[in-house]
Amino acid sequence: MPFVTAWMGENHFAPVPVALYGVVLFMAACAYYVLSQTLATHHGKDSKLAIALGKDFKGVVSVVIYAVAIALASFYPVLAGSLYGVVALMWLVPDRRIERVLAK
Repeated sequence: MPFVTAWMGENHFAPVPVALYGVVLFMAACAYYVLSQTLATHHGKDSKLAIALGKDFKGVVSVVIYAVAIALASFYPVLAGSLYGVVALMWLVPDRRIERVLAK
């Protein structure tokens, strides 16, 4: 498992570093969600941006997965790291919501 060990560096999936990494990711996800909701509110709920964002499923799911992963980091740090990877892969898939709304 050299790739997985290299991914966490010298810590080798120790619970505390994995949890702290998750806290950083969780805070970034919360900041994204707050920013997107603030922009949608600022422009009005009938604006193109608010319509494109909708319920922001990916944003909410990211925050939830990070919270679950942080809780799991003490007992299953490799699983927590895998959940961080799942969120990264989820965001790797392009989100075309804004493009679709602007094209109309």
